[in-house]
Amino acid sequence: MGFVNGMLSGMLRHGHDPAPLLAATGISLADAANRIPVDRYATLYNLIIAELDDEAFGLFSRPMPPGSFEFLCRGMLGTTTLEEALSRACRFLRLVLAELRVAVRRRGTHAEIEIAETHASFGGRDDPARVFAFEWLLRLIHSVACWFVNRGIALDAVRFPYARPAHADDYALVYTEHSSFEGSTLLARFHDNLLDLPVRRDDAALGHFLEGAPGRISMLYRRDREMVVRVRDLLRAALPDNLSIEDVARQLHLSTRTLHRRLEDEGSSFRLIKEATRRDIAIALLTKTAQPVGALAADLGYADPSAFYRAFVGWTGISPEQYRSRLAALRQQAGKPA
Repeated sequence: MGFVNGMLSGMLRHGHDPAPLLAATGISLADAANRIPVDRYATLYNLIIAELDDEAFGLFSRPMPPGSFEFLCRGMLGTTTLEEALSRACRFLRLVLAELRVAVRRRGTHAEIEIAETHASFGGRDDPARVFAFEWLLRLIHSVACWFVNRGIALDAVRFPYARPAHADDYALVYTEHSSFEGSTLLARFHDNLLDLPVRRDDAALGHFLEGAPGRISMLYRRDREMVVRVRDLLRAALPDNLSIEDVARQLHLSTRTLHRRLEDEGSSFRLIKEATRRDIAIALLTKTAQPVGALAADLGYADPSAFYRAFVGWTGISPEQYRSRLAALRQQAGKPA
């Protein structure tokens, strides 16, 4: 939900009521801990752009006119390598974004995407609008880069220039599980040989890609796709049985080593998927049912309820009972039954 609140921050700053758009997409801000289906998020993305006539969500001093995303992509067509395509992207973004500047460079055996503020224009370092501006721009650049080379590009680490937000756990699915929160600029690192990847898209492919854009980029090259989805589905279906990586590899007719490598290629790991799956189910059950916490822990494959308590506090910072109490209070404020 943190990404949704960030995306709405520009609308609120410009005095627009987001309620009709949220209703149209079936998204409720009262259920703060619920994960929004990515297709609804993409629809909201495009609705906000249409409402504001601004592909940058009203975040900056001047709007990014509709069509900017298409011209960004068309400017990258005809390049030979990803490095050349990203260089063109950086030059284009300088024309349409005054507050943020993007640079791509090589540093020894790794490459960097840096996003820096040219001048202060937000309400502080941790202003939700500022946080989302960095989140959105990195997501846009990374997704477009992946699309042009027709493969996922693993980010080894990202340093974000603000305090760790409440929704930072989701960064492992969107960016990388190796995120830090310090410094004055955003710095995303990946292996430098990825800049030499050939561009594999043409004008015909771009025409199809632009259908549903720019919101569609939020659905592309997430880190919970392909093999990760298959592993997550097996883990979910087996509950309360607690599958090991060997069990899952056997069901997928892969060696454990191959499964590990495939997950690593998608920027994930078996441990990360298992934790994310349990967390999402736990939050959904706490939100939508009155199931006792002990029974919920057993359904998630925890032999000892105390182990579930420790895990839940690690995920959210509060106990399951505190989570339910806070959710009930939020619903009461919103006028919904607890």
